[in-house]
Amino acid sequence: MIGALMLDIAGTKLNQEDIQLLGAPQVGGMILFARNIESPQQVRALTDHMRQIRPDILIAVDQEGGRVQRLKQGFTLLPAMGSFGQLYLTEPKRAVELAELCGWLMAIEVLAVGIDFSFAPVLDINAISDVIGDRAFAENVSDIIPLAAAFMNGMKRAGMANTGKHFPGHGSVKADSHVAAAIDLRSYEEIYQHDMQSFIQLKPQLDALMPAHVIYENIDPNPAGFSPYWIQKVLRQDLSFDGVLFSDDLTMQAACVAGGADARILAALNAGCDMGLVCNEREAACLALKAIENLPLPNQERLERMRGRIPQISIGDQLDLGDEWRSVKKIIEDFRNSL
Repeated sequence: MIGALMLDIAGTKLNQEDIQLLGAPQVGGMILFARNIESPQQVRALTDHMRQIRPDILIAVDQEGGRVQRLKQGFTLLPAMGSFGQLYLTEPKRAVELAELCGWLMAIEVLAVGIDFSFAPVLDINAISDVIGDRAFAENVSDIIPLAAAFMNGMKRAGMANTGKHFPGHGSVKADSHVAAAIDLRSYEEIYQHDMQSFIQLKPQLDALMPAHVIYENIDPNPAGFSPYWIQKVLRQDLSFDGVLFSDDLTMQAACVAGGADARILAALNAGCDMGLVCNEREAACLALKAIENLPLPNQERLERMRGRIPQISIGDQLDLGDEWRSVKKIIEDFRNSL
């Protein structure tokens, strides 16, 4: 059974405390960071070990490309998604083709090392945000939609579910929610007409969403990820979204408005998130786990959709995933090197 908490580990191998935590029923996921990565072979050994202990665990990573790319050593370095948006202005057909190949390449490499999914793609607009920038495909929804759709098609072809982030939109908020409170003073209508359209129009393709740690002050006093209004009314009721909802990392500064880690995980789950992330603070993770240990487990059918098509292969320190992989890798590397 899949629990409602996604945690992390400190090193490249599991220690005794990690193993103990993996046995807790409410631990449903693990997310890997750059500190956990030495080589493809080491990552596959780590994820295999996690599944020996907890066969039903979901394993994730942030492998967007550009600035946000945890798997580097032995993996393809991917361009920022904004580079496809720039190309789209002059060569839209080529940009869409490259975005699809990039989504496939990212997914095939991540799945090969035993990771179910990457939290991708970013569906925010590239407006004024300090933290989004070229993580977004473009400045305009009309450009984002074909590129993100192609990227997600590539992911799906490889056997990976997608996660659109950060609903209802972080790109028009300047503050970085990792280190500061992020507040948006616009009206619902303005957010709906601009930032939300990429999420709405791509909804049929989306497997999961991650709400933003942003307070849309004129709409609701809570950050979107803690807001029954945004999650239950807007997403579940008005938009009829039935995919998985992951909280953003609950140790981020913008999440601290809810209180301690115990209050934050309860706020996220009570608002309607299926799984909450508590990363980079083991004490906070244990506090969150204790707070929810007696709660019912989340929707299993929904979370099972995030399970990746993990290949049963042996890999070395360098990936070699066949002819198609080598061909696509060269195309994406040549594009990245041309920027």
